[in-house]
Amino acid sequence: MTEREQYQQTLDYLYSQLPMFQRIGPAAFKKGLDNIHRLCEALGQPQERFPTIHIAGTNGKGSTTHMLGAALQAAGYKVGLYTSPHYRDFRERIKVNGRFVSRKFVIEFVQENQQLFREIQPSFFEITVAMAFDHFAREGVDAGVIEVGLGGRLDSTNIIMPRLSVITNISFDHMDLLGDTLPQIASEKAGIIKQGVPVVVGETHPETAPVFLEKAGGMQAPIIFADQHYRAERRAVSPAHTTYDVYRDGALFLEGLHLNAHGPYQGRNLQTALQSLEWLPEPWQVSERALRQGLEALRRLTNLMGRWQVLGEKPLTLCDSAHNEAGMELAMGELAQMPFRRLHIVMGTVSDKDPAKLLRHMPLHAAYYFARPRIPRGLDAARLQEKAAEMGLHGKAYSSVRNALRAARRRAAPDDLIYVGGSIFVVAEVVKG
Repeated sequence: MTEREQYQQTLDYLYSQLPMFQRIGPAAFKKGLDNIHRLCEALGQPQERFPTIHIAGTNGKGSTTHMLGAALQAAGYKVGLYTSPHYRDFRERIKVNGRFVSRKFVIEFVQENQQLFREIQPSFFEITVAMAFDHFAREGVDAGVIEVGLGGRLDSTNIIMPRLSVITNISFDHMDLLGDTLPQIASEKAGIIKQGVPVVVGETHPETAPVFLEKAGGMQAPIIFADQHYRAERRAVSPAHTTYDVYRDGALFLEGLHLNAHGPYQGRNLQTALQSLEWLPEPWQVSERALRQGLEALRRLTNLMGRWQVLGEKPLTLCDSAHNEAGMELAMGELAQMPFRRLHIVMGTVSDKDPAKLLRHMPLHAAYYFARPRIPRGLDAARLQEKAAEMGLHGKAYSSVRNALRAARRRAAPDDLIYVGGSIFVVAEVVKG
């Protein structure tokens, strides 16, 4: 059996034997940290063998994770990134200096620990987190930038004692698990705040700021809100970069900063990342030169994908991972400002979320192509089509995301615009790795 075949067999085991949120949704979520503690104890507490930065939030945590990773990498540090979910390949979740964990490591980790898995009965996510920690410890990374999977307080990543905690923002998502008010959701995210560990919050919101201030005060953790100090103003957009002028406390701080990422939300993520870099504890240090180099080469250094990514030209075809109300509102606002003759939207979502919360932000004067993402929890395309029609959005249902995109490309003129989104899992089927 080839290594590729062994790897696929290993993934089949992980996907079929273990509950996986990416595929089945809330039923896979295990509350509590007992399993991950037991796994890591058996592995020799790998999460204690490298310094970490912990990043939570409703939107932007993946992009912020990659920005911090790129800046640290450009400064000469060996950086481990843990993110979720993946788009094309499971190994996207675990990277060192942008390189995916090897197939060999994944195969051997699962083979060597199958008895442990039988005893503990962990979830897919718990195994993946333990695998990441073990890989980063073996690689001897100088920094592990760890993205929370869901929530914060009970997320499997929350057994680390980071040097810095970061919470990007709070909006409505996964309410069935995290609470149905912003303060309740903020309370879950604030669960990553640790005793004495500095915390950066990306955005100030009147309903959530008191939650973070109270939690940080109780933990004697210094706290700062990035948007009260940093303002990133977009100046220009090219195919490769978005250029920002960044102001700090009202004064021009970084002029003409080139960010190798696009999207309406990246300015906010940039503010959060810059405040986080300012608050980095010893021994990490990132010079302005390293910062500029890292952000200018973000995708190459970190293998970032799926965020406002160009899939083709003439017609311009974009995909984006916005999948909740706040993210979709920003994305559609950005589309409205772009030049095009006609807008085509390829869209799908998941069955455990109310599609109306996304659809209410979608433009009436667009051609829609509805499709179900290829996962068990994908929402039936015909059902999405019906819901959209009730809200004045009209289009056809297709048998797959790829077929929907093909139809959009057939109908679109060279000066039209095609947007693919609604769910990370829709983007996963079209994104180029």
